[in-house]
Amino acid sequence: MTDPYETWKAQEIRRPDGVPHLAGLSGLVEQRAVHNDRLMLHRLPADHPGERGTAGDALAALALGEAIRRRIADEHGSRVHEALELGASWTEVAAALDITPDDARALLRTWADGQHQLYRSDLADGRSRPLGMDDATYAVVLALYELGDDEAVNLINPS
Repeated sequence: MTDPYETWKAQEIRRPDGVPHLAGLSGLVEQRAVHNDRLMLHRLPADHPGERGTAGDALAALALGEAIRRRIADEHGSRVHEALELGASWTEVAAALDITPDDARALLRTWADGQHQLYRSDLADGRSRPLGMDDATYAVVLALYELGDDEAVNLINPS
């Protein structure tokens, strides 16, 4: 049986949406490093050993870099939620993202709204195990949203 990860690594990547979802973030970084290493050989003397990069390597590095950026950006909402649940303040979350507290709140709200909508849609479709965020969890997130910039609560390990 063929390993799906090995099959993916052998594929020509030219677009970020050409990266399969089964590829983990570390795998994407590893693949990008292979292309980057080949490209860096152009900076070394011509007699230096190794396979030199091509335009295809440059395109793959760009596409993989964008896929990595998108994956990380897609996680921001859930990571903001986790940080707040674990006792971080909006000021701390915003500093970690190098944005304002209000921009961090917008990330959380967009993510939470999407997760809540996913849950409600799955319920409406009759799924026995709906994905997303149920009403009670959504209400907790909205309460976190309302915290002041320097307020913090630890919902996971309260003292």
